[in-house]
Order: sequence, then structure tokens, then C-alpha cells
Amino acid sequence: MITSLFDFARRHIILFGAAKFTAGLLVGFALGVYFLPILTAEEGLDQSALAQLEASAERRGTFTRDLPGSDAFHWGEGVVRISDSRVWLDGKIAPGPDYKLYLTPSLARDEAEFLAIKEQSVRIGDVKAFTNFSLEVPSGVRVGDYPALLIWCEAFGEFITAADLS
Repeated sequence: MITSLFDFARRHIILFGAAKFTAGLLVGFALGVYFLPILTAEEGLDQSALAQLEASAERRGTFTRDLPGSDAFHWGEGVVRISDSRVWLDGKIAPGPDYKLYLTPSLARDEAEFLAIKEQSVRIGDVKAFTNFSLEVPSGVRVGDYPALLIWCEAFGEFITAADLS
């Protein structure tokens, strides 16, 4: 009787230890996915660089936090400007991994709307700064053909934010 009680307790101690270890791994992984992009993010543009670029802006849009596809972890805010050769943001986006900037044939406000037009969209490049980023437009891309742009997390298939261009 005492031996079986001892075996029962030992089994539960081992199972509890394994559960704690697994929970620790999952929490560590989740924190790494969130904090690694923040730690490795590139420096964004300073105010003087933004002022210099503003003269070349041909179109602009606004990222807002209140889009249906945005939430507490996936958002953007600020003014995004575009010229024939460059796209830049005067604002912030939520930190995260593997962000891509797309020019889109229409404004997509959530994941489903973007997936419906992703094939017709043009990827501009990787967003590696979460404040005041700037990306070169690839040669051959006619930015005037696209009325909107969008930031997408490729790794997790998550909508981040989007803006109409005017």
C-alpha cells in the first residue's frame, strides 16, 4: 500500500515537472517571437530625413489602429507617403516578425480581403524598422497603378495595417 502510494506520488511529480518544462518552453518561444524583432529592428528615419523626403512625396495615406483586421498586437498608425522610388512612414507599427509591405489594387481592411487580392498585389519589400521606416520601390513597379498599400506578417499570415493612397 505504501509502495503504491509512493509510486503514485512519484509519477505525479514527474508529470508535473514535465508539464512545467513544456509550459516554460512555450512561454519562452512566444516571448522570443515577440521580442526578437524588437531587439533586431533597424533604426527608423529621424525627423530631418523625413522632412527631406516629404518634398518628393506624390501620394499619401494614413495608417489607423481601428481597421477591422487590426488588434492590440497588429496595428499601425501614422502617415505613409510614396514617391516613384520610395515608400516611407512617419509613424509606428506594432513590432513583429517578417513584415512585408505591399501595394494593393484596392484597400484591404482585414486578412480575408487581402488574401483575395494578394496575387494582384506587388510586394515592395521587408519592413525592418517599426518607427519611421523607409523602403525603396523596386524598379519597374508603377506606384500610380495601385490605390492602396498594406503591411502583412508573412510568417504568421497576419494583417497588420493598410491605407488608401491619395
